[in-house]
Amino acid sequence: MIDYNSVLSENIKAIAPSGIRRFFDILEEMDDAISLGIGEPDFVTPWHIRDAGIRSLERGFTKYTGNAGLSRLRAAISEYLLRRFDLSYEPSNEIIVTVGGSEAIDLAVRATVNPGDEVIIPTPSFVCYGPITSLAGGRPVYVETKAENEFRLTPDELRAAITPKTKLLVLPFPCNPTGGIMERQELEAIADVLRGTNILVLSDEIYAELTYGGKHSSVAAVAGMRERCVVVNGFSKSYAMTGWRMGYAAAPPALTAQMLKIHQYAIMSAPTTSQYAAIEALQNGDGDIEHMRRDYDRRRVLLLGALRRIGIECFEPRGAFYAFPRVGGFGLTSEQFCERFLREERVAIIPGSAFGPGGEGFARMCYASSVENIEEAVLRLGRFIARL
Repeated sequence: MIDYNSVLSENIKAIAPSGIRRFFDILEEMDDAISLGIGEPDFVTPWHIRDAGIRSLERGFTKYTGNAGLSRLRAAISEYLLRRFDLSYEPSNEIIVTVGGSEAIDLAVRATVNPGDEVIIPTPSFVCYGPITSLAGGRPVYVETKAENEFRLTPDELRAAITPKTKLLVLPFPCNPTGGIMERQELEAIADVLRGTNILVLSDEIYAELTYGGKHSSVAAVAGMRERCVVVNGFSKSYAMTGWRMGYAAAPPALTAQMLKIHQYAIMSAPTTSQYAAIEALQNGDGDIEHMRRDYDRRRVLLLGALRRIGIECFEPRGAFYAFPRVGGFGLTSEQFCERFLREERVAIIPGSAFGPGGEGFARMCYASSVENIEEAVLRLGRFIARL
């Protein structure tokens, strides 16, 4: 009989499962619960994008594409990045089409991190950065951002975290779960800290199109930063294409050449049908982005106002589609608070502790849900905290 404990990778055994998953498992047992937990648009992929995917199937475009992705798609990504964010990347050797933004993150980490290298990760943030770093043999170095700073990374916090072993800085802005952003002058201050070092930057900009009250700024557009940046983006959030699994990485050729080798052996190429749909999204989807962004903004304002009316403190998120209210002070951990809220009021929100150090005492509420669900969820939240 096989002793699985001895044959499984020690590296993977040491990694804890996602703290989000358990709440979804509980939610699946309920048929009448409201979920403000999953970070997914409630819009369906716009019809003209779906139709482009369908047409590609009807025309028999069902074979592998080149490893880096369709040349037409890479050209469209290049034009999009320049048009929307003032970023210039050569389609032929500086852009790789990936299976979602998550693969692009994995490629960037595995292509740059050696065993023992340190990766600075501002938290609270998306759950994948630390485990991916550990799988590459690196050491995650978590920097707790603060609510009083609107969960932005400050130059002093970054400077204090840098050691001779620092290889990579993750900049996850706009941020999941906080909704925090970094504006141009703040990115310039971060760039000042990095100048003169050999530290690379992984800029996860998957929520770049979902900013409110101003335009997204990319750290790669700051003077002197492009050469050290891997920009990750994709189609899941901005075009409501989560199930199509379409992302990309943009970086200097010295980085993409190594990332592409991993992609070739692990994935080969991204889904062909999805790539044709992505071309349509980039070329004709600006109106879809604006329509969804306006609707999310309306729900954002609604949720913030409703939370304040029931006495829940929450800073104003200016990116993504999450609010990160403070739920400490009730004698419960954030996990206890969210589990009791789910079981007693049948509303799913995610404990801040699932997103790393600094998240305890907060909870993530996703407002990519209907107005009716948001209003009812906050009504039940008020009822729940009144009992506490």
